[in-house]
Amino acid sequence: MTIKGNQPPTNKNCSPEDCPCRGGNSLNRRRRSLLKFALLAATFSPFYALAARKPEKMRPQPGDQLVFAFGDQEGQLIQGDDIKLDSAPVAAYPKDLAGNIVRNRSRLNMVLVMRLSPESLNDTLKQNAADGLVAYSAICTHTGCIVEGWSEDKKQMICPCHGSTYDAANSANVVKGPAPKPLAILPLTVKTGSIEVAGKFSRKVGFQQQRY
Repeated sequence: MTIKGNQPPTNKNCSPEDCPCRGGNSLNRRRRSLLKFALLAATFSPFYALAARKPEKMRPQPGDQLVFAFGDQEGQLIQGDDIKLDSAPVAAYPKDLAGNIVRNRSRLNMVLVMRLSPESLNDTLKQNAADGLVAYSAICTHTGCIVEGWSEDKKQMICPCHGSTYDAANSANVVKGPAPKPLAILPLTVKTGSIEVAGKFSRKVGFQQQRY
């Protein structure tokens, strides 16, 4: 099962041998193009650094609210009631309401929002959740693919590229590699029914190039 229908369809039967990184997955195919662009941009580092300070590229800031990343509701605020218990995660971006700016110009800002039973959360996650609402970076720590798979019975998030699996109720700790680290946690709060960012990511988002 993949992330809720607020994003393009993906390969539901992927496996490490049938890796979407080699073809079919639109979001992860877009990732490769963006990586190529980022390498080119890095060549012109002063200009790249200036662009990185644009508000639509800034990491989620305290006070931002979350909006749907894809689908018919793209750009609309996500209300707490929109996230059903144990359902597949919803892909979201942070939005600065004061400036009317959605921070969607960096894929590193995409988060996965889900609702889990508060009793099932570990202590670290309880401190960063709100009414069972949890948000993680959508970026796999292995090679930076979008984590799109979801196992409802096990409450696990699965990266379609190489099968890395994360425990949603246990701070996204790695259940199955090759991912080397958990996903970053984005602290949340709920105000007047809307989901609001309560702090910065718990760790650096993305992946580190593996050296062999």
